[in-house]
Amino acid sequence: MAERKDSQHYVYILRCKDNTLYTGYATDVSRRLAEHHAGKGAKYTRGRGPLKLVYVERCEDRSAALKREAQIKKLGRTQKIKLIHHFERKGGVVT
Repeated sequence: MAERKDSQHYVYILRCKDNTLYTGYATDVSRRLAEHHAGKGAKYTRGRGPLKLVYVERCEDRSAALKREAQIKKLGRTQKIKLIHHFERKGGVVT
């Protein structure tokens, strides 16, 4: 299946009720967050709500987004929190 040229790709981090962090990929972050809230997102987030979106990064394409997701998942908690704080200071989507 060919990728649409106008599609956007994002990596995001959710903070769960138990203060754990979940990193994921989406083409529509709002829709994906709604799926998580409905219990239809990742198995990890089920039962860990309420969930808070704490980080969003727009990527050039699907491949770049999946690579970035893997990079973030390999970070330690402290490094992820620094990334989130940087995002909060910038006040928006990291591009």
